[in-house]
Amino acid sequence: MAYNIHVNGVLHCRVRYSQLLGLHEQLRKEYGANVLPAFPPKKLFSLTPAEVEQRREQLEKYMQAVRQDPLLGSSETFNSFLRRAQQETQQVPTEEVSLEVLLSNGQKVLVNVLTSDQTEDVLEAVAAKLDLPDDLIGYFSLFLVREKEDGAFSFVRKLQEFELPYVSVTSLRSQEYKIVLRKSYWDSAYDDDVMENRVGLNLLYAQTVSDIERGWILVTKEQHRQLKSLQEKVSKKEFLRLAQTLRHYGYLRFDACVADFPEKDCPVVVSAGNSELSLQLRLPGQQLREGSFRVTRMRCWRVTSSVPLPSGSTSSPGRGRGEVRLELAFEYLMSKDRLQWVTITSPQAIMMSICLQSMVDELMVKKSGGSIRKMLRRRVGGTLRRSDSQQAVKSPPLLESPDATRESMVKLSSKLSAVSLRGIGSPSTDASASDVHGNFAFEGIGDEDL
Repeated sequence: MAYNIHVNGVLHCRVRYSQLLGLHEQLRKEYGANVLPAFPPKKLFSLTPAEVEQRREQLEKYMQAVRQDPLLGSSETFNSFLRRAQQETQQVPTEEVSLEVLLSNGQKVLVNVLTSDQTEDVLEAVAAKLDLPDDLIGYFSLFLVREKEDGAFSFVRKLQEFELPYVSVTSLRSQEYKIVLRKSYWDSAYDDDVMENRVGLNLLYAQTVSDIERGWILVTKEQHRQLKSLQEKVSKKEFLRLAQTLRHYGYLRFDACVADFPEKDCPVVVSAGNSELSLQLRLPGQQLREGSFRVTRMRCWRVTSSVPLPSGSTSSPGRGRGEVRLELAFEYLMSKDRLQWVTITSPQAIMMSICLQSMVDELMVKKSGGSIRKMLRRRVGGTLRRSDSQQAVKSPPLLESPDATRESMVKLSSKLSAVSLRGIGSPSTDASASDVHGNFAFEGIGDEDL
């Protein structure tokens, strides 16, 4: 029996119970048994179907608990395990390759990397190619996107420390999936740090121009005229200063989707930025309205999955036999004593949740007086460690191709992207505590915020 671990609905790796047990034992040796969650015990006899499902649920809870733990989830032991499993599952040998990374304006940057290079290694290679200083690398991240027919990017997820970017993008087996470099922070006050450097300034400028052209940033005719004038003068800093005053500057926009606010099945466009989720909806008569939901007024949120689409529906590359309907629901403080759940149905629900979590993290770091540089860039002894997963993969894959006539694998949904997916077919209400993400930033709300 092998278990599929999915990231954002796409297969990340396949692992056996014995491999997960080996991971558990290694973590126990390093951190002690009292730190680790309970691991499902071995069984002497063959498992019944009910016991198989029970073990799957127990392993899912275990992986979620490890990933959520600040110490265990960020450990090299845990992340290198997932990277090796990803490489072995996709049967990608370790070798040097040329990887294409796009800037926000579509410019291509080719970097030579190993197929086993982790996300931070690839990010550093891109920065070196662009001549971006080390102390600014943490202000940027790599994102997996899908390029649509009109050339626009649909964001799938931020690439994480437990995955190999080359393997992640090539395993989807579609030319429409790309890797894009984009700034990774939300507070525009941090722009000042980046703008001090020529390369950083150029990256911010290119991203902002691109966001304006896409319509992500809301601009009036007069503001557009002023921006055009500054572009013609190549006054990049002045251009960015003006752009910073515009609505939705630095926001990430998602594809059109559906929400139950202000009414059920309401078509909306969601944007994330400036510590809020913005929902834009077009009313009869083409009037545009916007509702803003501040992160500091979200008590908690959850991502749930529901029944797959009917058989016969087409599925995206890398997906399973059926698409999964994803929902992001958050409990919002509408007034001082009234909480209300708001649900957004979108294939990008996980990415929205990741954005919420990163905004909360940034708020908490700022509140505690910490440094964003330290939060975004973690080094060991001043230098980056090369990943254990960069050792050549010569062993056979974890599993041969499954027999199409029988189900030989079980899906293991794991909180590998700061979210958890509930079992397919489960209702999307009354989620258990393990499904819900509590918001530490919510606890600091005072009367002045209402």
